[in-house]
Amino acid sequence: MLSTRFVPGSPNWIDLGTPDVDAAAAFYGGVFGWTHRSAGPEAGGYGMFHHDGKMVAGVGPLQQDQGPTAWNVYFQTPDANATTDAVRAGGGTVLADPMDVFDLGRMAVLADPAGATFAIWQPGKHRGLEATSEGDTLCWAELNTPDPAAGTAFYTKVFGWGTTSMPMPGGGGDYTMIHPAGGTPDDMFGGIAPHSGNAHWLLYFDVANCDATVAKARDLGGAVTTAPVDLEGVGRIAVVSDPAGAAFALLTPAEPG
Repeated sequence: MLSTRFVPGSPNWIDLGTPDVDAAAAFYGGVFGWTHRSAGPEAGGYGMFHHDGKMVAGVGPLQQDQGPTAWNVYFQTPDANATTDAVRAGGGTVLADPMDVFDLGRMAVLADPAGATFAIWQPGKHRGLEATSEGDTLCWAELNTPDPAAGTAFYTKVFGWGTTSMPMPGGGGDYTMIHPAGGTPDDMFGGIAPHSGNAHWLLYFDVANCDATVAKARDLGGAVTTAPVDLEGVGRIAVVSDPAGAAFALLTPAEPG
């Protein structure tokens, strides 16, 4: 599963763009027990979510012309400019050119050829997430795309990912699991799945009780897209969205057999 032993190509940060940061802080505080801390007046309203004293996500205000409310995943890179060039050469789109974020790091916002948006982070003083794959933190990143083969080809060219395939539970094609270049399947941090709608990255959060967390989200004004369901060998999953419409997934991992 995903870890904080960040290497090039691995997810090292996530954040939420939302029209109401205070409302998001209240929702995710109720669902995951997160606390919100502002990054200061110079950060333009951006702040951090913490869980048990560790940084687990960022959150910032989203203006009307900046696209839909959504969770964003960042992949580590040693050179944001070179990775941006590779995305452009591979048929992707540059939505925001590489830029320095104070002395914290360098980032760019990109989209793959199918339109799934993602970002890259070249660490400076800010290395990335401080906790993953434990209670109420990020544990998996999944690309849902109409053409998994094309998506796999694009990202492996940009990031050098390794892949392992397995049949989708219940049929419907293959599920491609991804791990950083030079790693092994034990280092997998996400997957690529066939999807008939718009291409997008879906973030999964580890929770102790999927059903109870879904109920919390619903009580706090969220919506349920996919009700809790068991996947053999994986665990119990659900897909929900916050009151502003940002989708995310929940996973209660299966007990080791």
